[in-house]
Amino acid sequence: MIVTDTHTHLYSEAFDEDRSEMMQRAMDAGVERFFIPAIDSTYTQSMLDLETGYPDNVFLMMGLHPTHVKENYKEELAHVEEWLTKKKFYAVGEIGVDLYWDKTFLKEQQEAFAYQIWLAKKHQLPIVIHCRDAFDEVFEVLEQEKGNDLFGIFHCFTGTLEQAHQAMSYNMKLGIGGVATFKNGKIDKFLNQIDLKHIVLETDAPYLAPTPYRGKRNESSYIIKVLEKLSSIYGMPEEEIAAITTENSKEIFGI
Repeated sequence: MIVTDTHTHLYSEAFDEDRSEMMQRAMDAGVERFFIPAIDSTYTQSMLDLETGYPDNVFLMMGLHPTHVKENYKEELAHVEEWLTKKKFYAVGEIGVDLYWDKTFLKEQQEAFAYQIWLAKKHQLPIVIHCRDAFDEVFEVLEQEKGNDLFGIFHCFTGTLEQAHQAMSYNMKLGIGGVATFKNGKIDKFLNQIDLKHIVLETDAPYLAPTPYRGKRNESSYIIKVLEKLSSIYGMPEEEIAAITTENSKEIFGI
């Protein structure tokens, strides 16, 4: 059984003490493909080092995370643009809008989001969207940018069934992770109404650990708990869900 974690911050400082052991646990659990979203320029070298250590398993994205859109965001976007010309990346991400922590830079977040969508189209890459307390603001940008050259993953999808259909209308797969296992996660109530061809698995490690690890550090091996939950939601064997969601990830990332 090959499992794909489409969104995991393996370069995070949270793993500095036991990164190799954590990676081994994930691989022992069947996780063979790790897609790594960017945050900002301060993490680029750590991401490159991770890829060097695991060249057959780790696939990098490049982008500016919305919570890191600050006064210097144009410099950060220039960093993203430059790196996309330097080497192979598998997506532009994670990008989007986050109004949970701070609404100060909403205009700049939307501008950075639209610009990075343009970069993704230019390089014929998927986008990976971060959306928190900002569905309307994210959909506003996607509506302006929609087309056959716009596709990707709506990471950590936590919206309603209606919002799921709207996200899918923009050629987005839904990234499903630990929230699906939460008692109050809500998405588990309607997921079985969404065809599995629209779903990819993720952890968002070290964040959003699934039940029974909720509140602890998340890691990629815990994706098995998400797989178990989807198996019960869809009434399908875990192996089949792993195979379908891995195929979906290949369709998005091209590898």
